Amino acid sequence: MSGGGPTAAGARDRDSWSCNGILFRSADFLSRPPGFYVVLLAMLACTALVPFGWTDVVTYALSVAAIIITGVVLIQGYRDTAAIHAKLDEIILRLSETRNDVIGLEHADPDEIAARIRKIEDEARCAAPDLRDRDQSQQPEVRPLR
Repeated sequence: MSGGGPTAAGARDRDSWSCNGILFRSADFLSRPPGFYVVLLAMLACTALVPFGWTDVVTYALSVAAIIITGVVLIQGYRDTAAIHAKLDEIILRLSETRNDVIGLEHADPDEIAARIRKIEDEARCAAPDLRDRDQSQQPEVRPLR
């Protein structure tokens, strides 16, 4: 092996022990069946401690577990959303008839997103006669998120 810069595998190993790496690895583990079983066993163990007067410890442990599970859900949601956006961006870039100006729209202001949706729908109605003839009452209302 020649001397040089760090390899991609070395950078990946170093990143896996950073705070983000630990969070993503634990979120990945807890979102799979073995992690779910670990959480179930921990809850059963906490429940078994209640008759011995450890109610405060059990309450604390379950509160911490609820916070951790919420974080896991948020992290997994972030990862899924980021992956979906990357895939959609790739599809947009590969199709020759699409416009690239919608890439990154998820980072825009909610009002800008709603305006863009209305513009795209208006263009689609002008291009497709069957959409143009549709009753406006069937159209969902597009409102900006607040």
